[in-house]
Amino acid sequence: MKVNIQFLKMQTSEYMEGFVQKKLVKLSKRYDWIIKAEVTYKFENDPKGKGKICEIQLSLPGPRIFASSNEDNYELATDNTIKDLEKQLKKRKSEMRPHL
Repeated sequence: MKVNIQFLKMQTSEYMEGFVQKKLVKLSKRYDWIIKAEVTYKFENDPKGKGKICEIQLSLPGPRIFASSNEDNYELATDNTIKDLEKQLKKRKSEMRPHL
């Protein structure tokens, strides 16, 4: 699986690159038909205190899968985004099974 990581309105973080790579490797082992992941980290000034956004788009056979979350820190945003993607991947896998 190929992974592209972008940082918008913030500095590049090697820690976050490693963190998301580790999570995506686990995901790709479970779902080996994932082709590519586009990860975007954004920072937005938010009066409510949140504003650290993680967006991940997965390319795979059929339509792409996208998830995003806005949290207090990037680690939590990444975890929540990965959880949302896992739900979508489980659903996609269950839809694929009857056709095999």
